[in-house]
Amino acid sequence: MSTMTDPPKSEFRLSMLINDTRYRSLTFQVIAAIVIALCIWYLGNNLIQNLRAAGLNISYSFLGDSAGYDINQRLVEYDSQSSHARAALVGLLNTLLVAFLACITATIFGVAAGVLRLSNNWLVSKLMAVYVEIFRNIPVLIWIIIIFTIMTAVLPAPSAFRGENPSSSMLFDAFAFTNRGAYIPRPEFANGLFSSTALNWLLVIAFLIGSWFATREIEKRATKKQEETGERPKTLLLKLGVWLVPFALLMLVMGLTWNIPELKRFNFSGGINVGGPLIALWFALSIYTGAFIAENVRAGIQAISKGQTEAAAALGLRQGRIMNLVVLPQALRVIIPPLISQYLNITKNSSLAIAVGYADITATLGGITLNQTGRAIECVLLLMLFYLTASLLISTVMNFYNASVKLKER
Repeated sequence: MSTMTDPPKSEFRLSMLINDTRYRSLTFQVIAAIVIALCIWYLGNNLIQNLRAAGLNISYSFLGDSAGYDINQRLVEYDSQSSHARAALVGLLNTLLVAFLACITATIFGVAAGVLRLSNNWLVSKLMAVYVEIFRNIPVLIWIIIIFTIMTAVLPAPSAFRGENPSSSMLFDAFAFTNRGAYIPRPEFANGLFSSTALNWLLVIAFLIGSWFATREIEKRATKKQEETGERPKTLLLKLGVWLVPFALLMLVMGLTWNIPELKRFNFSGGINVGGPLIALWFALSIYTGAFIAENVRAGIQAISKGQTEAAAALGLRQGRIMNLVVLPQALRVIIPPLISQYLNITKNSSLAIAVGYADITATLGGITLNQTGRAIECVLLLMLFYLTASLLISTVMNFYNASVKLKER
C-alpha cells in the first residue's frame, strides 16, 4: 500500500524573482518604485542646489512678518498688522466658505434641473434644457463677472436707505441688500454657558449633531417596526420635537439675541456683512456647476429601468413619491461618482475669486503675500498642499457616502 506525501517544497532562489510568475510582478513594481523615488530625489536635490546657487533658500519665516494689507471679508479677527500666516488663514477660511456654500446650492439647482428636464411638461423640460446648455457652455469666469456687474449696477447704494423718504427700505427692518453686499442679523449669546463665543458655538454644533443622530435612530426604529408589522408609525411630530424643543431650551438658557445692522454715516454697521464679491462668486459657481450636476442627475434617473416606475405606479404611488422613494435612491449609485468631480471643480474654480476682489487663499497667499515677499516657490507649494488636501478630503468623504448608499445584495 503506497503512502501519499506532499511534494517537497523548493528552496527560494534569486532567479525566481524573474522566472517565477509568483514573484515577477512584485519584482517589477519594486524596481519601478525605486526608480521613481530616485528621480524625485534627483529633481528635488537639483532644485535645492540651483536655488542655493541663485541665493534663494526655501524658508517660511516670512509667514511671521506683518502682512500690511486689509481684508474686507473675513471669518476670524484680522487687521493690517496681522501676520502673513493670519492672512493666509483668512483666505483659507474664505475659500472653504464659498466652496461649502456653492456645493450645497449647486446640488439643489442640479437635482431640481435634472428632474425637471425629464418632466412631461414640454415647456418646463425645454426651459431646463436651455439652462443647462447656456450655463455649462460659457466659462464660469464670465458668469462671475456678469453677476458681479449686475449686482453693483442694479442694487441700491447704502445712501439710498437714508433720509425721511428713502428710495429703498430694509426687508423686515433687519435685512439690507445693497451694491456692496447683503447685511443680515448676527446671532449673539447674551448669557452663554461659556465665556468664549467659540465654545458656545461648539455647543450649538454638538446639539445639531446629537439631534441628527437622534433623528436617524427614530427612522431606524420606524423601519424596524414596519418590517415587523407592515405598518410604518408616524414620526414627523417626534422628529420635530427632537429638533425644536431642545433647541428652544438651549437658546433660552444661552440668551440668544440678534444684532441688527444699522445705517451709520456712509455704510451699515453691525450684523453680518455678506460682501458682493462673495455673493457673485457663490451664485456663479452654483448655477454653473449646477448645470453639470443636472446632466449627472438626468443620466442617473434614465439608468433606472422603466419597469421600476411602472411597478410603483401600479401600487398607487404618485409621480413625486415614485421619484423620491423609488427612482432617486437607486440612481444615487450612478449620480454620486461624477458628483464628486463637480465638488472638486467648485473648490478649484473658487480660485477665480480674485477677478471680483474676493480674498480667497489664492488672492491672499498666492497674490498679495507672494508679491510682497517674493517667496514664489514657498507660496505656490503651500497653495498646492491646500488644494491637494482639500480635494483628497472631499473625495474621501464622498466615497464613504457612496459606499453607504450603494445597493447591497443579500
